[in-house]
Amino acid sequence: MAGRVRWFAVGGVVLVVVALLAYWLGARGGDDRQAAPRPGATPTPSAPPTVPEVVKRAGPSVVVVQTGRSLGTGVIAAEDGTVLTAHHVVASAAKSGADVTLTFADGTRTKAEVASANPRQDVATLRPAKLPEIVVPATLGGAVTVGAPVVAIGNPLGLTYSVSTGVVSGLDRTADRATKEGDIKGLIQFDAAVNPGSSGGPLLDARGLVIGIVVSIADPGRDEAFAGIAFAVPIGAALGGGGDGDGPPGDGPQI
Repeated sequence: MAGRVRWFAVGGVVLVVVALLAYWLGARGGDDRQAAPRPGATPTPSAPPTVPEVVKRAGPSVVVVQTGRSLGTGVIAAEDGTVLTAHHVVASAAKSGADVTLTFADGTRTKAEVASANPRQDVATLRPAKLPEIVVPATLGGAVTVGAPVVAIGNPLGLTYSVSTGVVSGLDRTADRATKEGDIKGLIQFDAAVNPGSSGGPLLDARGLVIGIVVSIADPGRDEAFAGIAFAVPIGAALGGGGDGDGPPGDGPQI
């Protein structure tokens, strides 16, 4: 009898262990597979590039443009090396036959001819006689929003490849010019510092996309010094896509 009691006791323990094992396997879905992971949080957008990253990306497309004693800036706008700049920087080439000289970011120097000109919008394209070993065209943008950050790269006062930052201050502005072409309309107003020599340089958005071509500054003191107001032709208009508009007049020289 004692033997039976011991057997039933041991058997009871076995049954309990089996029951616990069955419960544990059931809780895991009946097999050894891991439970499916729970969905994570929605991924956060990647941070926009820093200003040094924007400059590193766009800098190789910026060009020093010189015509006689006139110094300006340009930007490579196409895979074939076409350079976009301000018309007034190279206007003397058409009038006097002065040479246009380009210096690319890698130091390559070459002559260039004016391929097209739009004095009304104050933009021109240049065709280099020689290209650098590696041509790095800029990436062109489009949409512009008041208050958005911008970066300007140019050669103000001969200080090549200078960088300044600011914001878009206004849109559809008009800059007054004492020339037969009259006012330039539909401009982007911005407050990144630019000075004579900056003309023709790219105005970049926070991603490093070209949104405009720098053409003039406001100059209330008539000393051609930056007063916190500058203007750029929207890239669409610079490439022939229109963009004239009406707006409060800006009063400033070409730079």
